[in-house]
Amino acid sequence: MDLISKYFPNLTILQKNQFAALGPLYKIWNSKINVISRKDMDHFYLHHVLHSLSIAKFLSFNESTKIIDVGTGGGFPGIPLSILFPNVQFVMLDSVGKKIKVVNEVIREINLNNAEAVQCRSENFKGQFDFIISRAVTKLPDFVKLTRHLINHHQQNAVPNGIIYLKGGNIESEIHPFRRKVFTTDIRQWFEEPFFETKKLIHLPL
Repeated sequence: MDLISKYFPNLTILQKNQFAALGPLYKIWNSKINVISRKDMDHFYLHHVLHSLSIAKFLSFNESTKIIDVGTGGGFPGIPLSILFPNVQFVMLDSVGKKIKVVNEVIREINLNNAEAVQCRSENFKGQFDFIISRAVTKLPDFVKLTRHLINHHQQNAVPNGIIYLKGGNIESEIHPFRRKVFTTDIRQWFEEPFFETKKLIHLPL
């Protein structure tokens, strides 16, 4: 939790309590249903919570924004962002039922009123959202094909509606088809920990 407070010092007491509850909750659920790598649990707040919150350093979402987290897995980046933006609506989507069960239990336990988790494949899901967020579910061109129908074209934030993608390593081949309009930035500009040295945020307007 100290790591989260370091970079987000203006959290409310409720938000601090919700973030603090995540570690113990995921430890319990991960022992039953493996949604996070066991070795990663020792670095839960760094690898999962803070990484997810890098999106908030890129953009502070306006109230009434609607966001879908596609391929959410254990609820990342959706759960941490739902805590940080209580007036923004989040849907967390995954095709694996046991993962969605964990996410819904976490939502219930920490009383997240602005989030829901749904079991469905993205290509079969219907809805309109300002942003699609995800952490490296698949190669970006494939991800765009599966999800672009979910984007609403009504603009209400400081950057255009589209995909916000968290990815590590060499991304040049993935962003090449979109090179004229894609924006990429290094997450290490916001967080000093070595874990973020190769991590990038991609914004692709759609």
